[in-house]
Amino acid sequence: MRVLVLGGGALGRSVAESLRGEFEVTIIEKDEVRAKALEESGFNVVHGDFSYTATLLKAGIDRAELVIITTTNIETVKKTVYVVRSNNRDVPVLIVLPDEVSVESLLEEIREAYEADVKVDYAVSPRNALRDAIIKSVERIGESKNAKLLVRKLKELKSRGDSLLILMHDNPDPDAIASAAALSAIAGTIGLKTQIVYGGEVTHHENRAFVNLLGVDIKRVSPGSYELKRYPFIALVDCQPNGNLTTLEQPDYERIKIIVDHHQSLQHLQELIPEDAFIDIRPDVHSAAAIMAEYLRTLNMPVSKLLATALFYGIYVDTKKFSKLSHVDLKAIEFLAGSVDYELLDKIEHPDISTETAEILAKAIMNRRIYKNVVISNVGFITNRDAVAESADFLLRLEGINTVLVFGIVDDRIEISARTRDVRVNIGTALRGAFGDIGSGGGHSQSGGARIPLGLFKLAKDKNSLLRLAEEAITEKFLEALKVKEG
Repeated sequence: MRVLVLGGGALGRSVAESLRGEFEVTIIEKDEVRAKALEESGFNVVHGDFSYTATLLKAGIDRAELVIITTTNIETVKKTVYVVRSNNRDVPVLIVLPDEVSVESLLEEIREAYEADVKVDYAVSPRNALRDAIIKSVERIGESKNAKLLVRKLKELKSRGDSLLILMHDNPDPDAIASAAALSAIAGTIGLKTQIVYGGEVTHHENRAFVNLLGVDIKRVSPGSYELKRYPFIALVDCQPNGNLTTLEQPDYERIKIIVDHHQSLQHLQELIPEDAFIDIRPDVHSAAAIMAEYLRTLNMPVSKLLATALFYGIYVDTKKFSKLSHVDLKAIEFLAGSVDYELLDKIEHPDISTETAEILAKAIMNRRIYKNVVISNVGFITNRDAVAESADFLLRLEGINTVLVFGIVDDRIEISARTRDVRVNIGTALRGAFGDIGSGGGHSQSGGARIPLGLFKLAKDKNSLLRLAEEAITEKFLEALKVKEG
């Protein structure tokens, strides 16, 4: 791109220094001594007054693709803009304006002085530019603060032990798995040995493909197991010590030293864990993977293709395919995008569906019951918990439906997954209100889940009776929470 920099003073020279090499830069400078010094420094220089047509023509104004006016003398700026536009009406023009002058007033003065309508494409105010630079610096300081505190905590743990257990919620999704892998990578630079664990199942076919294709080393553990007890310190990623985390027993809480999460902070969290724990919980961020990517970026850590792909996909899933993004999510995407293996990403997103998942999807469709624009479906006795969530996602695509709940019975509990695209409904709040008194429920505004121990439902004489009782109770409670009448 051909760039004309009008003025070779301190600002003009600095701009030209930054642009040369990548762009074809020509400086126009009136002062003979300064012009000669610029030439000796290797710049392409035209000696002359840039507010005159002859000088601009000599510099190639007709072929220029950008003109940058670096003087702040308002009279010179007005004349130069007019002369530039007289010789090239379409070239983008960037000017530096004194803080007290607006672009509108400048153009009005040019119109009055030269009886010509001209345009300025870009204007920079020194005060605003300084303000923006300060804000960006403050943001960078804020971003690096948490990363530095995390590293400090990891170094402290390393001085007291050599290993760290990284625990995810019971049924880890790509966001949790990628975040755990990133924390493991950071801890590894400190010299800590890590093991990533979870307490439930990885059954969703995309999640299984995610783990297999990316080669993430995760292990299933049980409450009270040796694998849990032998680690001196525990880190929680994408979860907090209750809800969908049944692996820990009360005495284990004392070993929790790190929590990184993007869900709302649990009440009395500070009472559950040690005072010296590192906690970074940001409900305004839509993925834990974005927080971990911020750590990696501000720590200037190299990120492998596999880890970048994992974090990128974790953000993709938890932000509903990038449909809701905070500034932290956006920066993480920008940071990771160049290192992602997109061919691998496609294989993760479109894996083969298991026979069981297909059968459960079929049950969800066949057993659906519609209440106005709400669908409730019972998929019966299953072993694949994640197929409940997949079924809810699928049913939400039905025409005229804006809210979906799917449930199935897994072992000794009822697993529930719900989705909505109704902006008036907060599905996490609805699930908590409907099932919090008989089990647990929660989630985000558009998606959530609940779990109910079978308890009294076990008194049913046969499986069909059990399913019928469960369906009646779940339907009644959920519709009541949504304020929807049956029938």
